[in-house]
Amino acid sequence: MGNRTKLGSLVSGVVVTAMLAVSSWVPANAAMITTEQMVATDAGQMREARVAQVQGFLARADVKDQLVKWGVASEMADARVAQLSDAELEQLSMKIDQQPAGGDFLIVLGVVFLILIVLELVGVTHVFSSF
Repeated sequence: MGNRTKLGSLVSGVVVTAMLAVSSWVPANAAMITTEQMVATDAGQMREARVAQVQGFLARADVKDQLVKWGVASEMADARVAQLSDAELEQLSMKIDQQPAGGDFLIVLGVVFLILIVLELVGVTHVFSSF
């Protein structure tokens, strides 16, 4: 047991020394930044995010098919997206955000309502009879 205790003490000493050596030499940097620097950083990140969103939209198969029908190569579309101004990118990304994802909500709601009415009339459910 004596050798095991010495080995355990040696390993723990090496680990503690290594941890202290690594953690004590990490410098910390802190500085004040101006509002203009913050806005410039945010604007750059926003532009990158919008470009990525538009390029992701252009990468969809249905969008590529429509572009081919119109005679526009996807490389040309990507190059044009890179040349858009910030205002144009914002407008385009807002239009992409407003597109329905998976269909029109009112149509889906109407179909569900019709199914519930049919099931009520057949007697399978009692959704509307409780009102």
